[in-house]
Amino acid sequence: MTFDNINNYFEKLVIDEIQHQLNDGKLEDDSDFLSDIACVALNQLPARYVRHNVDMVFYMTLEEREQYHEVVEEAVIMATDYVNKHRHSDRPETINQ
Repeated sequence: MTFDNINNYFEKLVIDEIQHQLNDGKLEDDSDFLSDIACVALNQLPARYVRHNVDMVFYMTLEEREQYHEVVEEAVIMATDYVNKHRHSDRPETINQ
């Protein structure tokens, strides 16, 4: 049994938005920085697991797709602000330290 074709629909949208902002010069090209932004943004969004992204798109209206785009854009902007604010600060101690 394989589950390779299961993914979170928002992952591609977030990655596409980060790439768009990177191309527009709004983000710096640092893979750790961009990965942190992706993780923080995805943690703000609901999980929408699908087998194929086209399955989700097929059943959405144009308005829903536009709304998802706006939500993802906002999540990436908020995540960028968060990562920038915490980027050079010391991490708090955790139980495992």
